[in-house]
Amino acid sequence: MVFGSVFGAIALVVALRRDDRNHTLAATALLTVAIVSHHFTAMGAITLVPDPTLAADGLTIAPAALSFLTAVAAFAILGISLVAAMLDRRSSSELHQQKVVLDTALENMSQGLAMFDADGRILLFNERYGEMLGRTGLPLQGRLLIDVLTDLKSAGRWDGDADELVTGLIAEAKAGNTATRTIIQNGRSIRIVDQPMKGGGWVATFEDITEWQQAQQQISHMARHDALTNLPNRTLFREELEQALRLVKRSDQLAVLCLDLDHFKEINDSLGHPIRDALLMEVGRRLGDCVTEHDTVARLGGDEFAIVQFCKDCDPSAVSLLASHVVERISEPYTIGGHQLVIGVSIGISLAPEDGKNPDELLKKADLALYRAKADGRGTYRIFETGMDARAQARRLLELDLRAALPRKEFEVYYQPIRDIAGDKVVAFEALIRWNHSLRGMISPVSFIPLAEETGLIIPLGEWVLRQACTDATRWPEEVCVAVNLSPVQFKNPNLVTQVKSALERSGLAPHRLELEITESVLLQNSEATLGVLHELRAFGVRISLDDFGTGYSSLSYMGSFPFDKIKIDRSFVTELATREDSMAIVRAVTGLGKSLGIVTTAEGVETDAQFELLRREGCTQAQGYLFSKPRPVAEVEAMLERAPKRIVA
Repeated sequence: MVFGSVFGAIALVVALRRDDRNHTLAATALLTVAIVSHHFTAMGAITLVPDPTLAADGLTIAPAALSFLTAVAAFAILGISLVAAMLDRRSSSELHQQKVVLDTALENMSQGLAMFDADGRILLFNERYGEMLGRTGLPLQGRLLIDVLTDLKSAGRWDGDADELVTGLIAEAKAGNTATRTIIQNGRSIRIVDQPMKGGGWVATFEDITEWQQAQQQISHMARHDALTNLPNRTLFREELEQALRLVKRSDQLAVLCLDLDHFKEINDSLGHPIRDALLMEVGRRLGDCVTEHDTVARLGGDEFAIVQFCKDCDPSAVSLLASHVVERISEPYTIGGHQLVIGVSIGISLAPEDGKNPDELLKKADLALYRAKADGRGTYRIFETGMDARAQARRLLELDLRAALPRKEFEVYYQPIRDIAGDKVVAFEALIRWNHSLRGMISPVSFIPLAEETGLIIPLGEWVLRQACTDATRWPEEVCVAVNLSPVQFKNPNLVTQVKSALERSGLAPHRLELEITESVLLQNSEATLGVLHELRAFGVRISLDDFGTGYSSLSYMGSFPFDKIKIDRSFVTELATREDSMAIVRAVTGLGKSLGIVTTAEGVETDAQFELLRREGCTQAQGYLFSKPRPVAEVEAMLERAPKRIVA
């Protein structure tokens, strides 16, 4: 008995010391010894006395066999018990491990989670659930949700209707519906998804979507706003315009203003993207200062902006006042990156509902008015008029014809003589392009040259004129030169120098017989690069003339930046030479400047003998104008050269 009790106690100590396979087997063995010890002790204390009154069975098993079978049965029972104990231990261990894994997963979830039974009782929850909903410090396990909410409401930490909320949740779970809602908790947005469970109840997940919402708002903002100026982009502008059109009443005024910056491209080309971007940001800020809170300013792209002006019971002149204010404000000088910049703005305006009742109509007509403002000299505004649509259609047709005119060989080069005043003889011809349209007849350069510059067609057209003029000049006397005008747009072409050299090489014309005439506007755009091109052209013998001298703001400064071979006095001064003293003074100053610098001076637009005589007295070198001849086809050049020195009014 004592040994059995000792072995049983030792088995208990071993089993409790460590929960592993070896200790389990050792404890089982000790417990088996203890049981067997008690069993045999009990058997040894019993004496079996046969009952003489009972007859012995003939099949009685021998005592030794019976003992053996009993021992086998006992060991079988013990073995089964051992296996059952080990399986139970393994099952308990696996369940424990699963519980640990589940608890770890729950506590490390970024989401809050809670499980409720069909009555709304909390069966399971993680710590994140309590933190997100402000329920830490409250007993939650096994409690009804309605009781928890009631306690929170009593403490002033929740202000909803507990009965209504819980009743709705239970009803949705019973119906098998998944419910999603968003609440605000401590300034954070929490999205709750209630997923029904089989057999009743539901599982609720709680996710903090504050940062996600902010990211979505940022994405939405970026999709509808200009990244540089933070103004509405074309998409949002259209939405705002559509909304304004829905709200506008008969007494209200709705105007669409399309804006295009003047001389912006020159600044972009000469100063680069950083200055451009800073300038656009400042333009956007100034436009914002010009409008009211009811108006919308947008950047449509590049240097294009737009405004929707919406005002109730306002004076009809309000849109004109706004446009004038914008023109004035945008035209004020800018100081950016150490540069003093001056730009302008052209504005086209359409009105609703007079000019249209949908955004497309209003924008189209504002664009037509904008084109008219540009054609009228820029730096101004124009309100849409009915005839503008027809003019725009005519312009489109003219552009189509212009694109086809060069392949059709509809262009011709005319020549106007330039006479030496002292020798009274032709020393050069200026090449002037003419368009002999197959249906419209002769079209003035004033009608198509600006369009060619705007569309970029001036580049192939200018190259053709250069080649043709050089070829024609090879048939003239050696002392007669040819002058060809270069557009500012051509100077943006990196192949300009190559084109000039190619024209000279193909024609065989000596470089000193070619004069290239440029205007001051050429020097306004990326002056450093432009001067580099001019120096390269002059280096291989081509002569450079400054045309329309005196009409710009800084003509004299250009004289110091490049050694021009000739300056041409603008016709506006020559026309009033005999009637205005200031024109005479300007001509005298320019001719004096030419003499001191050793530069040839040519007066344009000479039409009378009186003008010619005054120019001769002031020492002007050359003269050009209708007094001698209007521009003529190349076939008449020889006749112009053979004419007597007397002036012929053509």
